[in-house]
Amino acid sequence: MKGYTKPLLVIFLVLLADQALKTWIKTNMYVGQEFKIIGNWFIIHFTENNGMAFGMEFGGEFGKLALSLFRIGAVAGIGYGLYYLIRHKYHRGLILNVALIFSGALGNIIDSVIYGKIYDYAPLFHGRVVDMFYFPLLEGIFPNWVPIWGGEDYVFFRPVFNVADAAISVGVIAILIFQKSYFKEDVKEEIGPNNEMVED
Repeated sequence: MKGYTKPLLVIFLVLLADQALKTWIKTNMYVGQEFKIIGNWFIIHFTENNGMAFGMEFGGEFGKLALSLFRIGAVAGIGYGLYYLIRHKYHRGLILNVALIFSGALGNIIDSVIYGKIYDYAPLFHGRVVDMFYFPLLEGIFPNWVPIWGGEDYVFFRPVFNVADAAISVGVIAILIFQKSYFKEDVKEEIGPNNEMVED
């Protein structure tokens, strides 16, 4: 189990927080209900989506089934990748961030696969993902000179998301930021003609 403890702990804690919060939201609020945590810019807003992270959609019943099956395949691939990284002793930061991505993807799969059946509104693989975090930090109207959106309302940050989405985002962003240290190649040394060490 050496090397597996911290990644498994990360996965467990993210799944526990994600599913506990989703279950509480699902059983204590109705869709569209919200309450403010900090002023008007940190709101718990209960919404559900049929699609991907941050409420993006992948239309139709077939699209929903295809997305659920794709998620399962993707999580299986990420899980194997995580096992490979641990077994070959890659950078611990990389391993923990992949564990975040894995746990987030798995958290949303649970919603998609079984929530419809648990809450009796859809068959297996057709459940909806529960979202709740809403951060409308800035609101206003685009100036008329702005192409396409001129004169329209804007909200930043508009998407409503959950713990699983946040875990995926943190993992991906951290890998992008620290990729040089995560994927640093070992410098190979060779013996030169005069018995001197030569670096490639």
